[in-house]
Amino acid sequence: MMVAGGILALACIATFVTKGEGTPAPFDPPRKFVAVGPYKLVRNPMYIGGFVVLLGFGLCEQSYTILLFGVPWILLAHLFVILYEEPHLRATFGTPYDAYCRSVRRWLPRPFTAT
Repeated sequence: MMVAGGILALACIATFVTKGEGTPAPFDPPRKFVAVGPYKLVRNPMYIGGFVVLLGFGLCEQSYTILLFGVPWILLAHLFVILYEEPHLRATFGTPYDAYCRSVRRWLPRPFTAT
């Protein structure tokens, strides 16, 4: 789980650098709107990757404390997303971000359907 979560988080960083022309860091945010790679499936894959790393670490260490720490961690990440990140992205990228929010879920991918 730790490897999978780490790979997901690194894929998000690579996508920001190559497609967004920036980084996840606030001092060098992406200059272009990013809706490709992991961001095609969910709006917050980097947080999901971090959460999966944390869960994997808790399982590896057989630590209920670490596993329980994941609950407030993901709740705080959710509050950060809805109270700061989404309004900031909406103000920065406008209509494209609104359309993205309508088509891509925040935390869980939409079910795949056969066409």
